[in-house]
Amino acid sequence: MFELDRSQYPQKKADGTLDIDLTSGKYLKLWQGPQHPGITGNMAIELTVCGDEVVDATTHVGYLHRGFEKLMERRTFMQCFPIVCRICVPEPDFNEYCYAAAVEELAGLEIPELAHWIRTLILEMGRVNSYLMYLGGQAGAFGQGVIGQWTTYVRDLMLDRFEELTGARIYHMFIIPGGVRDNLPDGFAGRMEETLREIESVLADVDRVMFHNAVFKKRAVGVGVIDTAWLDSYGITGPNARAAGVAKDVRKDQPYLVYPELDFEAVTGKDSDIYTRADVRRRDLLLSLDLIRQILAKMPKTGAVMTKLPNVLHWKIPRGETYVRGECSRGEYGYYLVTDGSGYPRRVNVRGPSYTHSIALFERMVINANISDVAALLVSLHTYPPEIER
Repeated sequence: MFELDRSQYPQKKADGTLDIDLTSGKYLKLWQGPQHPGITGNMAIELTVCGDEVVDATTHVGYLHRGFEKLMERRTFMQCFPIVCRICVPEPDFNEYCYAAAVEELAGLEIPELAHWIRTLILEMGRVNSYLMYLGGQAGAFGQGVIGQWTTYVRDLMLDRFEELTGARIYHMFIIPGGVRDNLPDGFAGRMEETLREIESVLADVDRVMFHNAVFKKRAVGVGVIDTAWLDSYGITGPNARAAGVAKDVRKDQPYLVYPELDFEAVTGKDSDIYTRADVRRRDLLLSLDLIRQILAKMPKTGAVMTKLPNVLHWKIPRGETYVRGECSRGEYGYYLVTDGSGYPRRVNVRGPSYTHSIALFERMVINANISDVAALLVSLHTYPPEIER
């Protein structure tokens, strides 16, 4: 194998920047994105390579709708509700839940029990959709396009269930301050069971074709290892942390909604490479299918789904602050909400895992990586750029 002369790599200058002279002929600057098919979203990576190895990388964002947090400061509490789901398009429901839960805590609202069950159901349905999109993207980054076709097919079946329940396929806007908009339709559990069985059937094929594929193993095993010493300093959570053997899962660490009433354990791995992160997500997806079955079996069949709200056009919430968090498919997702007694949020800050994973962590991990592995490495961190540009 050809070995680069690492003595020719750029050295750091006194100010901490790299000494890269593009006129020397040793280095080449390349841009990957913002429309690269291997990246899960519209973001760009400015790469500097020496031969086929990356020696420097800078993440560039700004190619999406953005500025949600400031937009919310100019809108009433209920007007903010249709904005938040845009912060994470593939998994919008976590924004709906975190925002609604923060508003409810500061307003002193009590949510009906049935609404808690339906919220948990929706969050697990959204987690399934997110993981299915991820599996197709991770396989596609290694040239296995057929996996993406399979996972898109079954993801569309879950979108059918979302449409049946909420009336929408992508932005559901179903979890609102006070509860949820409606109960489950008649026969929903039976149709959901059919969908879950079809997803399990396809995942069995994905396991054989993707995870037992010699090429996938060759390119994913031992590549993109996350050092456990980085977890806290880089704010690494979710599957990226659990693949390193650390069972970080808000559903278990700080239970919310009805997760205390469900039987499950956090899915972990040990090798912390691209392959392990993919396998942890595959197994977590299967866990979500089981949790959906548990929820449908245990939840009350009747009851209120919304608490009585004041006039939302003139809703003023007392002064206060809170932080509400949950476990989305990529890790800890949280909302910090500050109110000042007016009819508008004083400050909203969204903690999305993509921010820490795909900028600080990625820019460190990609150094010395082969240029052909850059897309796969970024996808393995499961990045959704709107969370960065919020």
